[in-house]
Amino acid sequence: MGDIYAIITALCWSSAVILFDVSSKKMDSFQLNVLKNFVGVFGFILTIIVLSIPIPIFSQHEILILFFSGVIGIAIADLLFLDSLRRIGSGLSAVVATIYSPSIFIIAYLLFGEIVRLQSYIGGVLVITGIVIATYKLPQIVKNNDLYIGIIFGVFAQIFTAYSVLLVVPIMENNPIIYIALIRFSIGLIVTVAVLVYRSGIHGLFYTLKEGLGNTTIIIAAILGTYLSVIFWLAGFKYTLAGRAAIYNQLSTILIIIMAVLFLKETMNVKKWIGITLSIFGAILVSMSQ
Repeated sequence: MGDIYAIITALCWSSAVILFDVSSKKMDSFQLNVLKNFVGVFGFILTIIVLSIPIPIFSQHEILILFFSGVIGIAIADLLFLDSLRRIGSGLSAVVATIYSPSIFIIAYLLFGEIVRLQSYIGGVLVITGIVIATYKLPQIVKNNDLYIGIIFGVFAQIFTAYSVLLVVPIMENNPIIYIALIRFSIGLIVTVAVLVYRSGIHGLFYTLKEGLGNTTIIIAAILGTYLSVIFWLAGFKYTLAGRAAIYNQLSTILIIIMAVLFLKETMNVKKWIGITLSIFGAILVSMSQ
């Protein structure tokens, strides 16, 4: 089930990235971060109430870990990702995001001594290679400053994201995922709201909520990219090896290409076909590795 959850995560996130990319032309990264965190927290609370999920008892140490994970994984990493996406676009951002899987491999080994089978490593390399082949195209319209800053922000976003989720893996073993997601994103929401208010004032916050919550594209992106994908993302790490989950998560880039062809009428070329084929073959290798 962990593998399935990780694949569903890729599907939800790939849909959200395209919508966030469109939305970034209307609102900046600070505003989008506040909106997606707000929608996510609202969704988590609503789910807890509707399903009557009992409140777990966290130790003081676990609360500190959840707090730290929320700050670096939601408040900082997501802000860096959205700003990177705004600067370099979804195509180059997808290439930068390939550092996510190696980050998971290294950090999972350092934290838990986790080692996946050689077949999974080979599959991961094929997935990443396919993504680079399919998506790499140096954008001509991006200014040098935006290009370099966007790449740096994107790299740190992936590393922080990987570290933040692995920090809470031990806590997820005996606690409901929905509460872990709620705590992390509540912390992220508080920090991002504070930053937005400091930068734009309370009127800027009210304007962001009014305009954002009235924008269907942003709402759908937040539901897919925060509420649904986070639940499945955490579930994937809870029920399978971190390295396997990371490789499946990385397939979101390939799904973005496929959806762009199906829904945005983008054209396929030989490079994309080769990339998609390599990535799918890599994912099959991972799925066959036990």
